[in-house]
Amino acid sequence: MRVEAAVLYEPGRPSPYAESKPLVIEEVELDAPGPGEVLVEVVSAGLCHSDLSAINGSMYAQLPDPIILGHEASGIIKEVGPGVKDMQVDDHVVFSFVPMCGHCQYCAIGRPVLCKHGNRANAHGTLISGGRRFHTLTGREIAYFTGTSAFAHFTVVAQESLIVVDRKLPLDKAALFGCALITGVGAVMNTARVAPGEPVAIFGLGGVGLSTIMGAKLVGASPIIAIDMLPSKFELARRLGADHTIAAGEGDPVARIRELTNGGVEYAFDVVGNTNVLAQAFKATRPGGKTIAIGIPPTDKFLSTHAAALVLQEKVIQGSFMGSAIPRRDIHRLTHLYMAGKLPLDELLSPAITLAEINTGFDRLAQGQVIRQLLHFV
Repeated sequence: MRVEAAVLYEPGRPSPYAESKPLVIEEVELDAPGPGEVLVEVVSAGLCHSDLSAINGSMYAQLPDPIILGHEASGIIKEVGPGVKDMQVDDHVVFSFVPMCGHCQYCAIGRPVLCKHGNRANAHGTLISGGRRFHTLTGREIAYFTGTSAFAHFTVVAQESLIVVDRKLPLDKAALFGCALITGVGAVMNTARVAPGEPVAIFGLGGVGLSTIMGAKLVGASPIIAIDMLPSKFELARRLGADHTIAAGEGDPVARIRELTNGGVEYAFDVVGNTNVLAQAFKATRPGGKTIAIGIPPTDKFLSTHAAALVLQEKVIQGSFMGSAIPRRDIHRLTHLYMAGKLPLDELLSPAITLAEINTGFDRLAQGQVIRQLLHFV
């Protein structure tokens, strides 16, 4: 079948993207689902900094091309291939940007976001089976992004990349559970395991950073300190649970954090993906504290910090990929919390866009003008 999609042929084109148009809107061919695969009509897809990093070339040094981006999405199953289990036509689904094989060493110990086979497929731009289902009209294969490629009206994905959700959940908003919420809330609940009353600092107030604040509020962290370069984000951060806000460009945020917490926070979350910010987060923790790295820095960057503090102060630096989640468990937990009124997801939503506006949407994201834009197909 032919579907409309946003195809990236050339990473690294200069901004503004509304002029350079790195994402080409065109019709592509989409094969029918193979064994264990599912055809999904995409209802909504989020514009995330991970997609932006692919567009500007900062994070993915050897991205296969052409490629269809889009990893945070929701949709409706339209067709199932042979051997698909526990899914059927008309089911509502949220995408997981790491397909989970269920039997590798990492899946077996309850760490499916590190799935050996899923991450290998993502690195090669394929489904977990090794296949590709998108082609240009001239027959050229189009690579997958995280096994999802949701910047297309329809996509074929592996069943291992989908989570069936309650049909009462507003599907146009459900996309956010697949990245922003599971990453931010998961970093608090799964990676750090913050306890009530423990002080936390969140560096970076995009969609994931604000979700991290939601998670910290949910578990009773106190105080919650939010840091960003843009003070325009502070009002929303306070509504979501921040007790204090610090403008990173005005003075020394580490000194201010230590002042507010009598020596530093128990947990500092770097949601920026900048090694200088990660170093600041490390300095902002008290002895015995833990720094959680959520944002992904460019692949050519290295962290420099005081190594002795790891021993003499028993400090810890730990990564958190996809919120250290078990997606089939955690997406259901988060959607139930949302429907119970305990996760104010709607606060993250910026005005929705159409596929024709996607390059302009990434300009807005790069300039910090928006939190989470959703691309609506339906």
